[in-house]
Amino acid sequence: MIETRQLSKRYGDLTAVDGITFKLEPGRVLGFLGPNGAGKSTTMKILAGFLAPTSGSAAVCGHDVVDDAIAAKRVIGYLPEGAPSYGEMTPRQFLGFVADVRGLAGALRTKRLDDVIERLHLNGVLEQPIETLSKGFKRRVGLAQAIVHDPQVLILDEPTDGLDPNQKHEVRSLINAMAKDKTIVVSTHILEEVHAVCTRALDEQARLRQHHVAGRRLGQQRRQAGEVGVERVDDRVVRRMPGQVGGGAALDVRQLVGRPARGRGGQHGAAGRVDPGAQERRPGGQRELLGAQGQ
Repeated sequence: MIETRQLSKRYGDLTAVDGITFKLEPGRVLGFLGPNGAGKSTTMKILAGFLAPTSGSAAVCGHDVVDDAIAAKRVIGYLPEGAPSYGEMTPRQFLGFVADVRGLAGALRTKRLDDVIERLHLNGVLEQPIETLSKGFKRRVGLAQAIVHDPQVLILDEPTDGLDPNQKHEVRSLINAMAKDKTIVVSTHILEEVHAVCTRALDEQARLRQHHVAGRRLGQQRRQAGEVGVERVDDRVVRRMPGQVGGGAALDVRQLVGRPARGRGGQHGAAGRVDPGAQERRPGGQRELLGAQGQ
């Protein structure tokens, strides 16, 4: 489980993350959706313990990422932006090194290494230096190191970046398979990816305003029709985010926008805060509680 409370990060006068609050339970996939520079990677670095927040707090499986950082990192698998690694190592050497750092030994170490190599289809490049691999294979090696210790929480920064369409499909299928018993956060600027793997999404445009996305759980028919449970999409995101929705129908994000933000007396305040008691209409009269808030 991941829980944040008024999480913020500032660099002088620049506010990268502004008062984000949400709670994510196991079995859910949260998508950070937004253009480059929106604060997605900064938020992930805070959750993974690589950056300290300016204010607010974040906890992973009950461990505060600042006060109990080592315990929090033990339960996290993190794929950073760009999938950094040691270029002179081969994938076999690098994954073995990560397994050792993670404390895996004996039969369990062998089992976990064999599993991630098979899942990410790395057998053909195991003995090549990582620096000689294609961008797609480097990304797959990075994803393999994130899951080698079978973590409870996965934080994946643009996991399909640099992959070809077939590889993207394989990685998305892997995320869906792992989501059954893990808590997963994925960042992306591709609307199609949110539809493919996420059950919830946060729109990060300066302030991380909370939105729900009608993912696979609402049925393929609704996705083909382009129906998603988005309350509002920021106009700046609309201009940058044309997307592809299931069934091959090209949609502009403006077609997915619901009602505009309201004033202080409505569901959205002037600062973009979502009332934690607000509700979203589902087909057939069903309502689903919006369980997070962002500013």
